[in-house]
Amino acid sequence: MSERTSTNPGIADYVVARRKHKDCFLDEIDRLIDWKPLEKLLRKKLQRVVNAVGNPAYPPLPMFKILLLQRWYNLSDVAAEESLYDRLSFVRFVGLSLDHDEVPDSSTICRFRQSLLEKNVLKRLLDKLNHQLERRGLLVREGAIVDASVVSSSRRPSKVIDVLPEDREEDDAEASEVTVSYSDDADAAWLRKGNRAYYGYKIHAATDSRDGFLLGGHVTSANRSDTQEFIDLLDEIDPAPGGCIYADKGYSSQLNRHVLQARGLVDGIMHKAARNRALSVAEKAANRRISSVRAKVERAFGTLKRGYGFFRTRYLGIPKVALEFLLNAMAFNLKKAVFRAGC
Repeated sequence: MSERTSTNPGIADYVVARRKHKDCFLDEIDRLIDWKPLEKLLRKKLQRVVNAVGNPAYPPLPMFKILLLQRWYNLSDVAAEESLYDRLSFVRFVGLSLDHDEVPDSSTICRFRQSLLEKNVLKRLLDKLNHQLERRGLLVREGAIVDASVVSSSRRPSKVIDVLPEDREEDDAEASEVTVSYSDDADAAWLRKGNRAYYGYKIHAATDSRDGFLLGGHVTSANRSDTQEFIDLLDEIDPAPGGCIYADKGYSSQLNRHVLQARGLVDGIMHKAARNRALSVAEKAANRRISSVRAKVERAFGTLKRGYGFFRTRYLGIPKVALEFLLNAMAFNLKKAVFRAGC
């Protein structure tokens, strides 16, 4: 049985095409991005021609575009299905025919998202999108900024046992832990920062240092130390020698600085005062310069949380939260690219 496709445009498609409409940023994205490389990767990885009940499967590119629409408009699977029935801009962006195509239902959207998770294809999709932005001169890898941000779990534990040591040092406050019982989100963990406690995950991510496009990242439990994730994050974004890697003092360690030197990267990690050793004037000045650059990655995290609802996870478990982050990253970069290109 063949894949579900639109043959020729119908009468409704012809009428809508002739009707004047004001372009939205979805049309601008379609003009900016060549979807063929992404479609080729999706078809290669998924290789599905029938759905769960034996009917022709929807092509993977329209389904992937639906997932992007969910990020931009904060839509659940049910809301996405309903919107595809009555929003012409959505139908036009996804590429459905008003005459020939049925709208994917919410369960189909959910299964497609799960298939992307199972095939581990999201990071490669992000890389392909970023490569196009680089070729167009919108994303310039002069350097990278690494940082981490806590995202709350969609679940709350029913029992919490505080096990903070009474004699902890001030610098250890961010790494202090709380023991959790009776939560169905097994991968989430507690992290105390200052006087507040957070239950959830930590997003370790990197942006380019010029414009703040998201280059990559991964997800851990919230209590994971930033310093321990630095090398893995470098491996993911693979910065070219000669670039500067900016980071806050949470990444300051001899090992991380040695890794930057060994890879031919410029050390842009902020300096951290130690017991009985205050920062020098030069180190304080360097920290101020680094801090001004680091604002770009903080703005990226802020946009993901305010504009994409990523202050709290939709799903449970590290793999699904990582999928959520990567979808948000692609949606974030595409929208940012449209404004940078001035389409």
